[in-house]
Amino acid sequence: MGVTEASGLPVREGESPWTEEELAEVRRELETEMDQLRAEIAETEAKLAERLADSVDGAGDDPTDTGAKAYQREHDLALAYNTRDLLAQNERAIKRMDAGTYGVCESCGKAIGKARLQAFPRATLCVKCKQREERR
Repeated sequence: MGVTEASGLPVREGESPWTEEELAEVRRELETEMDQLRAEIAETEAKLAERLADSVDGAGDDPTDTGAKAYQREHDLALAYNTRDLLAQNERAIKRMDAGTYGVCESCGKAIGKARLQAFPRATLCVKCKQREERR
């Protein structure tokens, strides 16, 4: 993304325009996190596949052991789901950067705020809209 494209992204009143370097840094952070999330997903899926492939695992267990193993599987599945969700959010942020819509609130269309995006690069809502969403 060129300097004019980065500087064309919306910012809140009182914030300086995005620079190419600032946007590149946010993008690097997102891409680094995406690599880590993909590795976590692969590791979790491998563990789950291993557990599911072992058909005799748990044979002869008492009900408490069976319940504990079921709980662990559910916990692992929930973590994998959350990790996939974070990955999707990061991918969406990168797509918004490429489309030139990064920093635009998806609810009201106003600027999300450069400082907010630097702290939480996956944000898709401005503070007001996020607060309104959380109250519901």
